[in-house]
Amino acid sequence: MPIISLPDGSQRSFDAPVSVAEVAADIGPGLAKAALAGKVDGRLVDTAYVIDADAELAIVTAKDDDGLEVIRHSTAHLLAQAVKQLHPEAQITIGPVIEDGFYYDFALEQPFTPEDLERIEQRMAELAKQDLSVERSVMARDEAVAYFKNEGEHYKAEIIASIPEDEEIGLYGQGDWKDLCRGPHVPSTRHLQAFKLMKVAGAYWRGDSSNEMLCRVYGTAWGDKKALKAYLHRLEEAEKRDHRRFGKAMDLFHFQEEAPGLVFWHDKGWRIYEAVRSYVRARQREHGYQEVNTPQIVDRSLWERSGHWDKFRENMFTTGDEEHRVYAVKPMNCPCHIQIYNKNLHSYRDLPLRMAEFGSCHRNEPSGTLHGLMRVRGFVQDDAHIFCTEEQIQSEVAAFIEMLHSVYEDFGFTDISTKLSTRPAQRVGSDAQWDKAEAALQVSLEAAGLPFEIQPGEGAFYGPKIEFNLRDSIGRVWQLGTIQLDFSMPERLDATYIAEDGSKQTPVMLHRAILGSFERFIGILIEHHAGSLPAWLAPLQAVVLNITDKQADYAKSVVEALEKQGFRVESDLRNEKIGFKIREHTIQRVPYLLVVGDREADNNCVAVRTRTGEDLGSMPLTEFAERLQAEVASRGRSAMED
Repeated sequence: MPIISLPDGSQRSFDAPVSVAEVAADIGPGLAKAALAGKVDGRLVDTAYVIDADAELAIVTAKDDDGLEVIRHSTAHLLAQAVKQLHPEAQITIGPVIEDGFYYDFALEQPFTPEDLERIEQRMAELAKQDLSVERSVMARDEAVAYFKNEGEHYKAEIIASIPEDEEIGLYGQGDWKDLCRGPHVPSTRHLQAFKLMKVAGAYWRGDSSNEMLCRVYGTAWGDKKALKAYLHRLEEAEKRDHRRFGKAMDLFHFQEEAPGLVFWHDKGWRIYEAVRSYVRARQREHGYQEVNTPQIVDRSLWERSGHWDKFRENMFTTGDEEHRVYAVKPMNCPCHIQIYNKNLHSYRDLPLRMAEFGSCHRNEPSGTLHGLMRVRGFVQDDAHIFCTEEQIQSEVAAFIEMLHSVYEDFGFTDISTKLSTRPAQRVGSDAQWDKAEAALQVSLEAAGLPFEIQPGEGAFYGPKIEFNLRDSIGRVWQLGTIQLDFSMPERLDATYIAEDGSKQTPVMLHRAILGSFERFIGILIEHHAGSLPAWLAPLQAVVLNITDKQADYAKSVVEALEKQGFRVESDLRNEKIGFKIREHTIQRVPYLLVVGDREADNNCVAVRTRTGEDLGSMPLTEFAERLQAEVASRGRSAMED
């Protein structure tokens, strides 16, 4: 006679074991119709799952994140079923859920064409309308191997053969088709109504380039067609905002094969970079950070002592040879900052000590993951480390959180979510240290009044971390800032301070960054603002356009006057029609276009237009300068400083 406890605190009693679907029906017909799965004592299960003891239950629908995952997993199976009906010769392999969708890998002689995808998607829709029941069954491992071999599915048989012999194999069937899966899945294909196949790519079996190439089909799936339409619209907007397109159109940066994953910054792009760095430098000074700079290459022995060699060796660029000395190009800055800390004796009175560096780091990222500014091999972090006592952890984390939110607001981000990432399987330090570190960060978040999600196992190898995620103007979420609490590395690298009682103690080390890397952050900024960066960040804040050659000297004097006030201004004196110049610099996303004709030259004025096409009329040059100065000061109040 199980008692079921529901999320709203209510309870329901049943005279016999009861399925998740039956509980949903007992609550109401609407919920029964919408139920996709259940969460029993925190574990995601099918609606057919039978509860035979007291339990906590949440009914999962398409409105829940778990429900979306079930929909996407089930749609991957729907894809495989449709492919097998249309292409019986294809063999199925794996079909996992990924961000915003799913994929499925198929083995077949010729990859699918766009026309093939249209037919497959149509068949998927037909199968969904058939309202096929999705049912789970189990087999012994060897029986399952034999079943899939008999079906001609040798890849599935290979996967199952690698599973321990005594493990039970779960299968899910819909209609005349079955697939290997742990589940859970939707109870019927009727729940799969909002999906789209996106593209085809190649993928090696088991991710090994020595294996055969498979055909990977990517798709997306959502709870309803409105959500699908919104997602496809976001993709269209994202393509329009692609920072690589703006990088070319605005002459900001480029990449080339001779330096894969490394940025060639052009003059205008570097101006953005410099504006961001000057701003961050000034904000860090306000908050008591020292700025340091450390070597690019360091002997392997330091990375071994810090723990990075075991963890990151495959992604580190090295030089030298094993017989002499091996140096590594630094992938991060923390061990080097401890070396600076260790060069002086410290007492508790010196703490907290905040040490910042615009540290240039390099990581040998796989070539297939490189993506414009968003994923590079060489990058600069707004990296800092705070050495403090255990008693200072809360106040330092609180101060960082306050600073971080202020910085994001200045850059135009106000929708920020927070996650707490706890200990990973591979880590350094004792469990006691991890217990203490995780508790300290959780208390800090609670004290700051920030709601947060816990991400088990996602912490750094040396400590737990708080992650800050920004939602941009088209709804995408970017993970940027972090603060990580580390009891281990200072101990491994012999960092100490003299406590008030005269004893030698190990400081706590807080690793923190707000932007993450300048390259990725600038890419995000460009896409968030669709290239129209606020005036304080724009590579050119104004351009002066003469109507005829007669105003060339006056245009030059306007540029000179504005440059003396610290503004980024250029003139366009080409012998082109003024309409052509205005269009060109509007495409370049220059905030202000200053047109000068005879009347403006005679009256020391400028005719002001914005990049959005707004005509602000003619105004004295001093008035425009005051306007621009006020706009710059309202955002990035320290950006003009260096």
